[in-house]
Order: sequence, then structure tokens, then C-alpha cells
Amino acid sequence: MTQRPFELTPELVEAVQAFFERIPFNRLLGIQIDTLSEQRVLMSLPMQDALIGNFVHGILHGGVISSLLDVAGGAMALIGAFERHQHLSPAERMARLSKLGTIDLRVDYLRPGRGQRFTANAVLLRSGNKVAVVRSELHSDDGTLVAVGTGTYLCG
Repeated sequence: MTQRPFELTPELVEAVQAFFERIPFNRLLGIQIDTLSEQRVLMSLPMQDALIGNFVHGILHGGVISSLLDVAGGAMALIGAFERHQHLSPAERMARLSKLGTIDLRVDYLRPGRGQRFTANAVLLRSGNKVAVVRSELHSDDGTLVAVGTGTYLCG
């Protein structure tokens, strides 16, 4: 039996958006989903005073940086898991995907987070039966690379 190519349908996009928008922490930070596709996830975050980690210089807090990288990475892992588990029934798929969680996240802070808007870009490196590995980057509104992250996610 040949498996049909995976397509991220509007229904799946809506399901991923609903999943992440229901997480109170994501709403608290103000994370916005810009793009969800089979190839990448783009999320953005407007700068707010409450997110400043260095009040002298008005720099984005490192915990917020890692959180945005993690949320974007988790969304990409979820999309990869949808593709990997497309042969399962909807109930089986949801049972597996309900266990989605971060196993490990490594963040390299490259430059201070200065700007009015930050964008996280996540791409899937590998999606297995149980674990996915995602690479994420965070850029400021002027294109400066602020941080990079590699996340490992339980997704099955």
C-alpha cells in the first residue's frame, strides 16, 4: 500500500492553531502564529515592557526567547507528527499527539534581543515514531539573528 503525500490541510492548520492558542502561557506572552506549513513554522511576538529582562537596555528576557523558540519548535514537531501518523485513525492520532512535550531544548543566545517584534522560524530536522528534532531561529525586526535553538520533542 502506497501512502499518499502528506498535505497540511486547512483543517489541520486550524487544529494546530487551536492547540497552541489554548495554552494560557502562549496568550500571556502574546505569541502569534504567522505561518504553518509542512516545511516551516513562523511565529512572532511583539515587544512589551513586561517581557524585558534587562531594564537598563530594554532587552528581551532570555526566558521569553527560549519560550518562543520552544513554542515554534513544538508546533513544527506537531506538524511532523501529523505527517508521520497520518495512517492512524483520528482517535489514535490524537491519543499519541496529546503526549506532545519538550524533552530537551538547547538555546544559544547570540545577540541581545533588541527590537519591537521578534520572529521565530522552526524547521523539522527529523521526525521519528516517538521523537522529533527541530531547529529554530529567533530574529529581531531588523533581521538580526538573536538566538538559535535545537529542540527534541516527544510526539508519539
